[in-house]
Amino acid sequence: MNRLTSTHIVYLVALLTVVAGTVLVGSTGRNFFSAGNISDILTGTSILGFIAIGQTLVILVGSLDLSVPYVISLSSLIGAGIMADQAGNILPAVLAALLVSALIGLANGAVVAGLKVHGFIATLGMGLIVSGYLGSTYQGSSGQAPLAFRLIGATGLGPVPVSTLIMLACAAVVLVMLNTTRLGHAMYAVGGDASVARMSGIRTTTPVIAAHVLCSVLAGLAGLLLAARLGVGSPTIGSQGGYALLSIAAVVLGGTLLAGGKGSLVGTLGGVLIFAMLDNIMSVLQINPFLKDVVRGIVIVVAVAVYARRRTVHRQARFGRTSTPPPGPGDARSGDDDGRSGRDAGTRDGVTA
Repeated sequence: MNRLTSTHIVYLVALLTVVAGTVLVGSTGRNFFSAGNISDILTGTSILGFIAIGQTLVILVGSLDLSVPYVISLSSLIGAGIMADQAGNILPAVLAALLVSALIGLANGAVVAGLKVHGFIATLGMGLIVSGYLGSTYQGSSGQAPLAFRLIGATGLGPVPVSTLIMLACAAVVLVMLNTTRLGHAMYAVGGDASVARMSGIRTTTPVIAAHVLCSVLAGLAGLLLAARLGVGSPTIGSQGGYALLSIAAVVLGGTLLAGGKGSLVGTLGGVLIFAMLDNIMSVLQINPFLKDVVRGIVIVVAVAVYARRRTVHRQARFGRTSTPPPGPGDARSGDDDGRSGRDAGTRDGVTA
């Protein structure tokens, strides 16, 4: 078990969830692997997936983003409002929604990196500002998405929705950025130890700001996809979904450390898939919605406990014990340093072998 990384564990849990879902859904007379059920599960991964990808970036740099639900709502309203049921307005609406989302992320990143305010407080404050604007400006649904845009949320390739394909494409781009670019390496370095990164010549403000901007842009994409599904923009669609805490939970379940510096985007996608399957199974079984939160909470606590146990488990020393005779009572070498385990090297998977 200790040879498995956190990514291996989360996908092992996903496999166990598939087995449990097959049995439980089958007990109701339905097929877990039917095209309709698979489509429902993948649809559930789309929106949460966008937000969890962005949340992974800000957590990797040692921050958080609690403003994403309100960015989702604002993006849906801007997009649907500019479209106004006109197919020719789709591109300007998408660009405007993403630009506003990026500006919100830029403000978050500037406060966190420039003013040294913790991301929890900075993004909570920004979320309240946007929430107040939404509440005072919009009394209900607004705007209307044209049919050409609504098809994005209603069509797919076989059982795979188009929204899921877009989410996976964004995940692939972010994964390449993390693994192959200086910016991605800097995000890991700043999240691991900002002081060491600074002394190594890394501009520590750039990765933090970039992570928040990308997180908000991805939340803006999620809002546009929700507008495509509903056909209108809504000032409450983000907060009602509970996406902020669910996205953080998916990131943690995927093995990323809340302290930053260690994590895996592939693991995050596994966490998103687990939550989507759990929601699907509980919906088929018609479980009380409040009990869904209980199940989610149990899964999160167990996952974090497992990761914590794996990080603190006793490991053999890197170098064998020497044959030096035990020191005498007056020997300055006396102590318990003999056989001390070597320092473990961090990995991007979050857990060492």
